[in-house]
Amino acid sequence: MVHRVMQRVDVLLEKRLRDAIAHVVQEQTRSVLPRLREEVESVVRQSVYEAVADELASHPGSA
Repeated sequence: MVHRVMQRVDVLLEKRLRDAIAHVVQEQTRSVLPRLREEVESVVRQSVYEAVADELASHPGSA
């Protein structure tokens, strides 16, 4: 009987821990998302700016 109870506890713990971890990861992702969007936007903006500047510098009279 003890063995069967321990097996049930193991199954329940695995499911509940998986759910708890998923919940925490989801909350953390939600809190990081705005900052991540800002960073991606900044990187894209800077990359476009540099690419345009490089293109204009390599072809000065074609703008």
